Amino acid sequence: MTFKIVKQVFSYLLVLLGLSILIFVIVRVAPGDTARLALGARTPEATVEALREEMHLHDPIYKQYYYWIKDALKGDFGTSIISKRPVLEDIKSYFPATLELVLLSAVIMVIFGLLLGVLSTKYSGKWQDALIRIISYLGVVSPAFFWAVLVMLLFAYAIPILPSSGRISQFMTPPAKVTGMYILDYLLEGNIKGMADCFKHLIMPAVVLSFSGISQAARITRSSMTENMDKAYTQAEYAYGIPENKILFKYLLKPSLNSTVSVMALDIASMVGGAFIVEQVFNYPGLSRYCLQAMLNKDVFSVSAVVLLLGVIFIVMNFLTDLLITLLDPRIRYSN
Repeated sequence: MTFKIVKQVFSYLLVLLGLSILIFVIVRVAPGDTARLALGARTPEATVEALREEMHLHDPIYKQYYYWIKDALKGDFGTSIISKRPVLEDIKSYFPATLELVLLSAVIMVIFGLLLGVLSTKYSGKWQDALIRIISYLGVVSPAFFWAVLVMLLFAYAIPILPSSGRISQFMTPPAKVTGMYILDYLLEGNIKGMADCFKHLIMPAVVLSFSGISQAARITRSSMTENMDKAYTQAEYAYGIPENKILFKYLLKPSLNSTVSVMALDIASMVGGAFIVEQVFNYPGLSRYCLQAMLNKDVFSVSAVVLLLGVIFIVMNFLTDLLITLLDPRIRYSN
């Protein structure tokens, strides 16, 4: 088991190295002058030349990569062209907002994805199953911006019960920064009103962001549970007269979770990147919206740092998923 973990960590480090090389090549070997593209056509030549020196653009490509990865390992990703601050400071400022959104979306996805999957299995072949499957297909094939606009029109304008943008209301004072996640920081202050206001601002973007994951989790959970319904142990449980809900939630759900957990973990990781559209529509000041603005303004330092961070998140989630599946499934644990 220990050897397998070490082997996986080593393979993930190789993947991260490959990702860093890919990001570097895309940013530095793009057509045109990278420094000129970053600063704009009207920037004085002296300023552009200073940026070329800072980025070591006059050196061979392998030396450029060496300087870039050395600085990146120290947390130095350069200075953002948009905010004029170190990119790491921008990430520290914007990432907690996106993390807060993703965590709430993940909770919604796990609860409703598994619940709908179990209900679809319970009513297999009936109208409830058909309805859940239709909703699941719509959630998978429909883009996030469609649901974002639809939910905003419905709950912010037609039935104005939820705020349409921002993290908190204008009359609210942001909490003292401890974690950067407003709900948790308000909780540490004991400010229940602030928590409630922040939660109201999070509901719509969190639901929209989780909708695709809910749909996939429901479909895969149903498929796995339906397959396990024909197994001998399930038939024996029904024969012993165990209540159906107890069989579904206690005995059938756990051995059916392998595929669902894998997909959910990747969905949670992809939510950070998938939040681009959602944060833009709801004017939510998170890391994804920051990265989108950086791309539109050709801020190569910010873009490369955020994309590298997204890669690290995917790798960490993959590693945690492998460990969780090993704990859930004794067959995998004993085979190791």
